[in-house]
Amino acid sequence: MTNHLSTSAQRLPDGLIAEMASLSSRTVPADFSVLVEELKSRFGASLDAVILYGSCLRSQDAADGVVDFYVVVDSYSNAYPERYLRHLNAWLAPNVFYLEVSGQEKKFRAKYAVVSMADFEQGTRYWFHPYLWARFAQPTRLLHVRDDIARQRIHHALAQSVVTFLESSIPALGTCMVNAEEIWTRGLALTYAAELRAERETRARQLTQLNLDDYTRLTAQAAPALTGKLEVLPDGNYRCLADAAEQQRSLRHWRLRRWQGRILSVLRLTKAAFTFRDCVSYAAWKIERHTGVRVEVTPMLRRHPVLWGYKIFWQLLRRGVLR
Repeated sequence: MTNHLSTSAQRLPDGLIAEMASLSSRTVPADFSVLVEELKSRFGASLDAVILYGSCLRSQDAADGVVDFYVVVDSYSNAYPERYLRHLNAWLAPNVFYLEVSGQEKKFRAKYAVVSMADFEQGTRYWFHPYLWARFAQPTRLLHVRDDIARQRIHHALAQSVVTFLESSIPALGTCMVNAEEIWTRGLALTYAAELRAERETRARQLTQLNLDDYTRLTAQAAPALTGKLEVLPDGNYRCLADAAEQQRSLRHWRLRRWQGRILSVLRLTKAAFTFRDCVSYAAWKIERHTGVRVEVTPMLRRHPVLWGYKIFWQLLRRGVLR
Protein backbone atom coordinates (compact mmCIF):
# COMPACT_ATOMS: atom_id res chain seq x y z
CA MET A 1 0.00 0.00 0.00
CA THR A 2 1.40 3.39 -0.96
CA ASN A 3 1.98 6.06 1.65
CA HIS A 4 0.16 9.03 0.16
CA LEU A 5 1.88 11.34 2.63
CA SER A 6 5.19 10.81 0.83
CA THR A 7 4.34 10.87 -2.86
CA SER A 8 5.49 14.41 -3.56
CA ALA A 9 8.52 14.82 -5.78
CA GLN A 10 10.15 17.26 -3.37
CA ARG A 11 13.90 17.44 -3.16
CA LEU A 12 15.40 16.03 0.00
CA PRO A 13 17.35 18.63 2.01
CA ASP A 14 21.06 18.33 1.30
CA GLY A 15 21.79 18.78 4.99
CA LEU A 16 19.63 15.81 5.88
CA ILE A 17 21.35 13.57 3.34
CA ALA A 18 24.75 14.69 4.65
CA GLU A 19 23.66 14.06 8.24
CA MET A 20 22.49 10.54 7.46
CA ALA A 21 25.66 9.87 5.48
CA SER A 22 27.75 10.98 8.45
CA LEU A 23 25.68 8.98 10.93
CA SER A 24 25.79 5.78 8.86
CA SER A 25 29.58 6.02 8.36
CA ARG A 26 30.53 6.06 12.05
CA THR A 27 32.90 3.27 13.01
CA VAL A 28 31.90 0.08 14.79
CA PRO A 29 34.06 -2.57 16.52
CA ALA A 30 35.98 -4.90 14.18
CA ASP A 31 34.03 -7.96 15.38
CA PHE A 32 31.13 -7.01 13.11
CA SER A 33 33.36 -7.49 10.07
CA VAL A 34 33.45 -11.26 10.67
CA LEU A 35 29.73 -11.44 9.93
CA VAL A 36 29.92 -8.95 7.06
CA GLU A 37 32.60 -11.01 5.31
CA GLU A 38 30.38 -14.08 5.49
CA LEU A 39 27.49 -12.13 3.98
CA LYS A 40 29.74 -10.90 1.18
CA SER A 41 30.71 -14.50 0.49
CA ARG A 42 27.09 -15.67 0.47
CA PHE A 43 25.76 -13.00 -1.90
CA GLY A 44 28.78 -12.31 -4.08
CA ALA A 45 28.19 -10.08 -7.08
CA SER A 46 24.52 -9.49 -6.19
CA LEU A 47 25.39 -7.61 -2.99
CA ASP A 48 24.81 -3.84 -3.02
CA ALA A 49 25.07 -3.05 0.69
CA VAL A 50 25.07 -4.37 4.25
CA ILE A 51 23.41 -2.19 6.89
CA LEU A 52 23.69 -2.74 10.64
CA TYR A 53 20.88 -1.68 12.97
CA GLY A 54 19.25 -2.72 16.24
CA SER A 55 20.33 -3.60 19.76
CA CYS A 56 23.86 -4.83 18.96
CA LEU A 57 24.58 -1.54 17.21
CA ARG A 58 23.49 0.29 20.34
CA SER A 59 25.60 -1.93 22.60
CA GLN A 60 28.53 -1.93 20.12
CA ASP A 61 28.99 -5.63 20.89
CA ALA A 62 28.71 -8.18 18.08
CA ALA A 63 28.62 -11.01 20.62
CA ASP A 64 25.68 -9.49 22.54
CA GLY A 65 22.73 -11.58 21.40
CA VAL A 66 21.82 -11.68 17.70
CA VAL A 67 23.12 -8.95 15.37
CA ASP A 68 20.57 -7.36 13.01
CA PHE A 69 21.54 -6.71 9.38
CA TYR A 70 19.78 -5.64 6.24
CA VAL A 71 21.32 -7.07 3.08
CA VAL A 72 20.51 -4.95 0.02
CA VAL A 73 20.88 -6.81 -3.29
CA ASP A 74 20.68 -5.67 -6.90
CA SER A 75 17.91 -8.19 -7.71
CA TYR A 76 16.33 -11.28 -6.22
CA SER A 77 17.13 -13.34 -9.30
CA ASN A 78 20.83 -12.65 -8.80
CA ALA A 79 20.68 -13.13 -5.04
CA TYR A 80 19.15 -16.61 -4.97
CA PRO A 81 19.67 -19.77 -6.99
CA GLU A 82 16.38 -21.05 -5.52
CA ARG A 83 13.32 -19.90 -7.44
CA TYR A 84 10.98 -20.13 -4.43
CA LEU A 85 13.14 -17.71 -2.41
CA ARG A 86 13.06 -15.19 -5.26
CA HIS A 87 9.26 -15.37 -5.35
CA LEU A 88 8.87 -15.15 -1.57
CA ASN A 89 11.14 -12.10 -1.41
CA ALA A 90 9.36 -10.34 -4.28
CA TRP A 91 5.92 -11.21 -2.85
CA LEU A 92 6.56 -9.95 0.68
CA ALA A 93 9.93 -8.39 1.36
CA PRO A 94 12.13 -9.04 3.18
CA ASN A 95 13.21 -12.67 3.47
CA VAL A 96 14.85 -13.27 6.86
CA PHE A 97 17.68 -15.73 7.54
CA TYR A 98 19.94 -16.79 10.38
CA LEU A 99 23.73 -16.66 10.30
CA GLU A 100 26.24 -18.14 12.74
CA VAL A 101 30.00 -17.63 12.36
CA SER A 102 32.99 -18.45 14.55
CA GLY A 103 35.96 -16.14 14.58
CA GLN A 104 38.55 -14.69 16.93
CA GLU A 105 37.69 -17.45 19.46
CA LYS A 106 34.11 -16.16 19.61
CA LYS A 107 30.78 -17.23 18.14
CA PHE A 108 28.78 -14.53 16.38
CA ARG A 109 25.09 -14.80 15.53
CA ALA A 110 23.08 -12.63 13.19
CA LYS A 111 19.62 -12.25 11.71
CA TYR A 112 19.70 -10.73 8.26
CA ALA A 113 16.86 -9.50 6.10
CA VAL A 114 17.24 -9.44 2.31
CA VAL A 115 15.69 -6.69 0.20
CA SER A 116 16.39 -5.42 -3.30
CA MET A 117 17.65 -1.88 -3.81
CA ALA A 118 14.42 -1.06 -5.65
CA ASP A 119 12.25 -2.35 -2.77
CA PHE A 120 14.48 -0.57 -0.25
CA GLU A 121 13.96 2.76 -2.01
CA GLN A 122 10.23 2.16 -2.50
CA GLY A 123 9.75 1.01 1.08
CA THR A 124 11.42 4.04 2.65
CA ARG A 125 9.42 6.47 0.51
CA TYR A 126 6.07 5.04 -0.55
CA TRP A 127 5.04 2.17 1.72
CA PHE A 128 2.01 2.93 3.85
CA HIS A 129 3.16 0.61 6.62
CA PRO A 130 6.26 1.80 8.57
CA TYR A 131 8.10 -1.54 8.39
CA LEU A 132 11.08 -0.07 6.50
CA TRP A 133 10.95 3.69 6.99
CA ALA A 134 10.56 3.46 10.78
CA ARG A 135 13.64 1.23 11.06
CA PHE A 136 15.85 3.31 8.82
CA ALA A 137 14.88 6.69 10.22
CA GLN A 138 16.76 5.46 13.29
CA PRO A 139 20.56 5.24 13.55
CA THR A 140 22.22 2.61 11.33
CA ARG A 141 25.70 1.84 10.03
CA LEU A 142 26.57 1.16 6.41
CA LEU A 143 29.21 -1.55 6.81
CA HIS A 144 29.63 -2.50 3.16
CA VAL A 145 28.60 -0.87 -0.11
CA ARG A 146 29.27 -1.88 -3.71
CA ASP A 147 30.33 1.53 -5.09
CA ASP A 148 29.68 5.28 -4.86
CA ILE A 149 26.44 5.05 -6.82
CA ALA A 150 25.02 2.48 -4.42
CA ARG A 151 26.29 4.56 -1.49
CA GLN A 152 24.42 7.64 -2.73
CA ARG A 153 21.23 5.63 -3.23
CA ILE A 154 21.45 4.23 0.31
CA HIS A 155 22.10 7.66 1.82
CA HIS A 156 19.11 9.12 -0.06
CA ALA A 157 16.88 6.25 1.10
CA LEU A 158 17.98 6.74 4.71
CA ALA A 159 17.26 10.46 4.51
CA GLN A 160 13.90 9.72 2.90
CA SER A 161 13.08 7.42 5.83
CA VAL A 162 13.40 10.36 8.22
CA VAL A 163 11.10 12.56 6.11
CA THR A 164 8.52 9.79 5.69
CA PHE A 165 8.63 9.03 9.43
CA LEU A 166 8.08 12.68 10.36
CA GLU A 167 5.47 13.30 7.65
CA SER A 168 3.50 10.31 8.87
CA SER A 169 3.75 10.84 12.62
CA ILE A 170 3.68 14.61 13.17
CA PRO A 171 0.04 15.14 12.06
CA ALA A 172 -1.07 12.68 14.76
CA LEU A 173 0.14 15.18 17.37
CA GLY A 174 -2.36 17.84 16.31
CA THR A 175 -1.63 21.52 16.90
CA CYS A 176 0.92 21.78 19.70
CA MET A 177 4.40 22.90 20.66
CA VAL A 178 6.95 20.11 21.08
CA ASN A 179 10.67 19.43 21.08
CA ALA A 180 12.54 16.83 19.06
CA GLU A 181 12.47 14.32 21.93
CA GLU A 182 8.67 14.35 22.09
CA ILE A 183 8.30 14.15 18.30
CA TRP A 184 10.45 11.02 18.09
CA THR A 185 9.14 9.39 21.27
CA ARG A 186 5.53 9.67 20.14
CA GLY A 187 6.40 8.77 16.56
CA LEU A 188 8.32 5.64 17.54
CA ALA A 189 5.49 4.61 19.87
CA LEU A 190 3.09 4.80 16.91
CA THR A 191 5.36 2.69 14.72
CA TYR A 192 5.87 0.06 17.43
CA ALA A 193 2.10 -0.21 17.85
CA ALA A 194 1.85 -0.90 14.12
CA GLU A 195 3.82 -4.16 14.51
CA LEU A 196 3.53 -7.16 16.77
CA ARG A 197 6.36 -6.12 19.04
CA ALA A 198 7.31 -7.37 22.48
CA GLU A 199 8.85 -4.07 23.63
CA ARG A 200 7.37 -2.40 26.70
CA GLU A 201 5.57 0.92 26.25
CA THR A 202 8.52 2.84 27.73
CA ARG A 203 10.87 1.52 25.02
CA ALA A 204 10.19 4.37 22.60
CA ARG A 205 11.28 7.00 25.10
CA GLN A 206 14.36 5.00 26.13
CA LEU A 207 15.52 4.69 22.52
CA THR A 208 14.83 8.36 21.82
CA GLN A 209 16.84 9.48 24.83
CA LEU A 210 19.68 7.13 23.91
CA ASN A 211 20.09 8.84 20.51
CA LEU A 212 18.59 12.23 21.32
CA ASP A 213 21.47 14.29 19.87
CA ASP A 214 21.12 12.44 16.55
CA TYR A 215 17.34 12.87 16.49
CA THR A 216 17.64 16.57 17.32
CA ARG A 217 19.96 17.14 14.35
CA LEU A 218 17.87 14.98 12.01
CA THR A 219 14.69 16.89 12.88
CA ALA A 220 16.37 20.23 12.25
CA GLN A 221 17.79 19.07 8.91
CA ALA A 222 14.46 17.54 7.82
CA ALA A 223 12.38 20.60 8.72
CA PRO A 224 12.68 22.27 5.25
CA ALA A 225 10.91 19.22 3.76
CA LEU A 226 8.04 19.51 6.26
CA THR A 227 6.57 22.87 5.27
CA GLY A 228 2.96 23.05 6.35
CA LYS A 229 3.42 20.30 8.93
CA LEU A 230 6.14 21.63 11.20
CA GLU A 231 7.24 25.16 12.10
CA VAL A 232 10.67 25.82 13.57
CA LEU A 233 10.49 28.16 16.57
CA PRO A 234 13.25 30.60 17.59
CA ASP A 235 14.03 28.62 20.76
CA GLY A 236 14.76 25.44 18.77
CA ASN A 237 11.42 23.81 19.54
CA TYR A 238 8.67 23.16 17.00
CA ARG A 239 5.02 23.88 16.40
CA CYS A 240 3.01 21.04 14.86
CA LEU A 241 0.54 22.55 12.42
CA ALA A 242 -2.06 19.84 11.88
CA ASP A 243 -5.63 20.98 12.48
CA ALA A 244 -8.26 18.77 14.09
CA ALA A 245 -9.35 17.20 10.80
CA GLU A 246 -5.76 16.39 9.80
CA GLN A 247 -5.06 14.91 13.22
CA GLN A 248 -8.11 12.65 13.04
CA ARG A 249 -7.18 11.53 9.53
CA SER A 250 -3.65 10.72 10.69
CA LEU A 251 -4.92 8.76 13.69
CA ARG A 252 -7.20 6.75 11.38
CA HIS A 253 -4.17 5.96 9.23
CA TRP A 254 -2.29 4.71 12.27
CA ARG A 255 -5.22 2.53 13.35
CA LEU A 256 -5.24 1.05 9.85
CA ARG A 257 -1.47 0.49 10.07
CA ARG A 258 -1.98 -1.45 13.31
CA TRP A 259 -4.38 -3.88 11.64
CA GLN A 260 -2.24 -4.06 8.52
CA GLY A 261 0.80 -4.69 10.70
CA ARG A 262 -0.82 -7.66 12.43
CA ILE A 263 -1.62 -9.30 9.11
CA LEU A 264 1.84 -8.60 7.69
CA SER A 265 3.53 -9.85 10.86
CA VAL A 266 1.67 -13.14 10.74
CA LEU A 267 2.54 -13.57 7.04
CA ARG A 268 6.21 -12.73 7.64
CA LEU A 269 6.44 -15.05 10.63
CA THR A 270 4.91 -17.83 8.56
CA LYS A 271 7.39 -17.16 5.76
CA ALA A 272 10.28 -17.12 8.26
CA ALA A 273 9.43 -20.67 9.27
CA PHE A 274 10.74 -21.72 5.85
CA THR A 275 13.81 -19.44 5.70
CA PHE A 276 14.98 -18.86 9.29
CA ARG A 277 16.79 -21.81 10.87
CA ASP A 278 15.50 -22.50 14.40
CA CYS A 279 13.10 -19.57 14.22
CA VAL A 280 11.12 -21.00 17.16
CA SER A 281 14.03 -20.75 19.61
CA TYR A 282 14.88 -17.28 18.33
CA ALA A 283 11.30 -16.01 18.76
CA ALA A 284 11.10 -17.45 22.30
CA TRP A 285 14.45 -15.85 23.22
CA LYS A 286 13.34 -12.51 21.75
CA ILE A 287 10.07 -12.45 23.69
CA GLU A 288 11.76 -13.36 26.98
CA ARG A 289 14.56 -10.82 26.41
CA HIS A 290 12.11 -7.94 25.96
CA THR A 291 9.27 -8.91 28.32
CA GLY A 292 10.57 -11.43 30.83
CA VAL A 293 7.85 -13.87 29.71
CA ARG A 294 9.21 -17.37 29.03
CA VAL A 295 7.75 -19.31 26.12
CA GLU A 296 8.23 -23.07 26.46
CA VAL A 297 9.62 -24.56 23.24
CA THR A 298 7.86 -27.92 23.17
CA PRO A 299 8.55 -30.80 20.75
CA MET A 300 5.14 -30.14 19.15
CA LEU A 301 6.08 -26.50 18.57
CA ARG A 302 9.34 -27.54 16.91
CA ARG A 303 7.63 -30.10 14.67
CA HIS A 304 4.81 -27.76 13.62
CA PRO A 305 6.14 -24.20 14.02
CA VAL A 306 3.46 -22.60 11.85
CA LEU A 307 0.29 -24.31 13.13
CA TRP A 308 1.38 -24.58 16.77
CA GLY A 309 2.98 -21.15 16.60
CA TYR A 310 -0.38 -19.57 15.83
CA LYS A 311 -1.74 -20.96 19.09
CA ILE A 312 1.18 -19.52 21.08
CA PHE A 313 0.87 -16.24 19.21
CA TRP A 314 -2.84 -15.96 20.08
CA GLN A 315 -2.17 -16.71 23.76
CA LEU A 316 0.53 -14.02 23.95
CA LEU A 317 -1.72 -11.53 22.15
CA ARG A 318 -4.57 -12.14 24.59
CA ARG A 319 -2.22 -11.75 27.56
CA GLY A 320 -0.95 -8.44 26.20
CA VAL A 321 2.63 -9.71 25.82
CA LEU A 322 2.39 -8.85 22.11
CA ARG A 323 0.53 -5.70 21.15
